[in-house]
Amino acid sequence: MTQTDLPVVPTLPTVLALPDTGNSTLSDERDSLPTGRDSLRAQGDSLRDIVDCHHLAATLEWLDNHPPHVIADELARMDAVEAGMAFRLLDKDRALDVFEELEPVDQQQILTGLRDQSFRDLVEEMDPDDRARMLREAPAKVAKKVLAGLSQEERRMTALLLGYPEGSVGFYMTPEVVALPRNLPVSAALQTVRTKGANAETVYTLPVVDAGRRLIGIVELRELVLSSPDSMIADLVVSEPVFARATDSAEKAARLMQGANLINLPVVDSENRLVGLLTIDDAIEVIEAADSEDVARQAGTTPWAGHYMAAGVFQLARYRALWLMLLLVAATLTVTVTDMFEGTLEQAAHLALFIPLLIGAGGNAGAQAATTCVRALAVGEVRVSDLFKVIWRECRVGLLLGSMLAVVGMVIAALFVGAKIGLVVGITLIVICGWAATIGGTMPLLAKKLRIDPAVISAPMVTTLVDATGLVIYFMTAKLVLGI
Repeated sequence: MTQTDLPVVPTLPTVLALPDTGNSTLSDERDSLPTGRDSLRAQGDSLRDIVDCHHLAATLEWLDNHPPHVIADELARMDAVEAGMAFRLLDKDRALDVFEELEPVDQQQILTGLRDQSFRDLVEEMDPDDRARMLREAPAKVAKKVLAGLSQEERRMTALLLGYPEGSVGFYMTPEVVALPRNLPVSAALQTVRTKGANAETVYTLPVVDAGRRLIGIVELRELVLSSPDSMIADLVVSEPVFARATDSAEKAARLMQGANLINLPVVDSENRLVGLLTIDDAIEVIEAADSEDVARQAGTTPWAGHYMAAGVFQLARYRALWLMLLLVAATLTVTVTDMFEGTLEQAAHLALFIPLLIGAGGNAGAQAATTCVRALAVGEVRVSDLFKVIWRECRVGLLLGSMLAVVGMVIAALFVGAKIGLVVGITLIVICGWAATIGGTMPLLAKKLRIDPAVISAPMVTTLVDATGLVIYFMTAKLVLGI
């Protein structure tokens, strides 16, 4: 294809309008970016690649053809300058949708590139719960600036949420709720929804309250729409609704929503007065954050906020270094045990061949049990009161797994060094797997009882402990069977 055969591409799509960001350099910045026939790149290109090439038309087209959550993910992968440049090309409404999809740490990065008026407009339009989470992570100077620029009503709602403990339902709920009196007819209730619904985050779940704003029950919007206009709310209300108190754990409330298949959960204060709703999107974020934290701790690293691709090498190393140091110190137990049984190894040098096999099997069995019990605790399938049931269950599981592995281990050891060593390996596998599974299943429950995050009792920590104790089991078994 010759150059004259290329399709003509408009340099600036008219369907997109640049927002008034208050930054007088934006027009100059836009005009300085080259445009032309090569500006519309393949749809598979990332936003970062297009911005790096300074193709304005291609950037605008990419932003126009992708949903807010995809744009937010791409912005999180970019540095502050690139992300700010791309974000300022979004129109006002679309910019707000994208901004609310970002994590608080990424939101702060975007805000640093905006001038005062754009800064205030963007934050003013945010939902109060999203705004509060961002301010909780922001430096004090930024938080003060944001609060000072808000309208009186938005400032009141934001301050209300910031007053609740971090990690509580109150901190994550939305206070913008349409509440209905019990004595309304359906026609009046629908009119109330039409009047107040525009300022609420959701209208699908409508709490029903008394004169003191105490929660009586809930009614779903679907019931109102499908009912006769003359029907009374009192006839439709679901009494004794599932609800949470504002100071309850957000994760616990989110798991409650998950178990009860709710899209919104009413939140009340200590006197049962309605203060807000926990919406399904916020509940999903809470569960995702909790699961991410558990995975990080079980993998022996410190949880952190932010996009992996935007993090530097030194930043990632810093989050992992502390746990690796602790595990390294804990691993000295293995060295100590080996030194204690040096005489046994000298008399039966072949025992050393199977140390990696045994401690590997025990560590894996312990890690499996720990991971299973941490998850069971998180979703409410296991309680601290089930401690002895879990011990008995995991002990039997471990012994059964050990017996399976022992058959294979005995054959391998017998083929390499003889039947007696094979017997030692087989017996050790049974005992060590039973012990490892018991430890792995028990430690998360004990941590919960001591009010320690069960995920801190991570798989690497359990593995390290089992490694040391497994060697003791191995050498003691060898002494008994071999008579040394």
